[in-house]
Amino acid sequence: MRFDYQSIDTTANRLYISHMNAGELVVFDLKGRKVEGTVSDLPRITGVWSVPALRKVYASVPGRHHVAVIDARTLRVEARVGQIGFPDGIAYAPDVKKVYVSDESGGGELVIDGPTNHVVTTVPLGGEAGNTVYDPGSGQILVAVQTRNEVVAIDPRTDRIIARHRLTGASHPHGMAVDASGRLLFVANEGNATLLLVDLKTMRITGHLSVGEDPDVLAFDPEWHQLYVAAESGEVTVFAERNGSLAPEGRITMPHAHTVSVDPRTHLVYFPLQDVEGRPLLRIMAASRP
Repeated sequence: MRFDYQSIDTTANRLYISHMNAGELVVFDLKGRKVEGTVSDLPRITGVWSVPALRKVYASVPGRHHVAVIDARTLRVEARVGQIGFPDGIAYAPDVKKVYVSDESGGGELVIDGPTNHVVTTVPLGGEAGNTVYDPGSGQILVAVQTRNEVVAIDPRTDRIIARHRLTGASHPHGMAVDASGRLLFVANEGNATLLLVDLKTMRITGHLSVGEDPDVLAFDPEWHQLYVAAESGEVTVFAERNGSLAPEGRITMPHAHTVSVDPRTHLVYFPLQDVEGRPLLRIMAASRP
């Protein structure tokens, strides 16, 4: 009953949760605190990303080697796009209205045109990719190429690689999150249970911190400047970001708590847990203001 990525749509008050083993996308009403619906026939669903501007939700479907495009109004799949080995992380570049999907099997970054649902291209990365994020400050797509210990920067206007940044101290970088206002990138390493703090202005590593074993999903609260790093071990590490550095705030342990999301309006933190006393459970926690 494993869960994977999550995406919050603040305009619709929804949390989208990929329920990997069930092959479903769970749609959770944040205000009513209840399941609003599910989208099925998404075998081994991993990545999920809501794009309210297009009224669409994108889901990575490794079981079918494609990306499902879901109408957010009807919760029906309107298109199944691309041929991609193991689709994983998803990001959206709003200026060009393109969706970027990483391929953990090493096949390259799939690029989808948002309005038409057509494949634009595939960008070769030269390795297996973990998560993909959009950096609003530079307007670039950043991809963790985990088998090369690099972060690759793609220009969405041309869909070409414009930089490769070698991460000293990295070991199979996978999860990422961006602090847009602070111009910081957070990169979690599955291979050595560490978190790298990267200055986006220079792409220099300015911090190297310990996290739970086999870190996976990251979530950043942009107003409270709190970072959550969830790990396969069930350990969630919490950091406070201040003046370009990170200070550990504490650790939480929950069974299978390897995925996390945070609502930037309420600062509530969401942990879908696959097995609590024999059943799946969504744990909602109130953060303390740092």
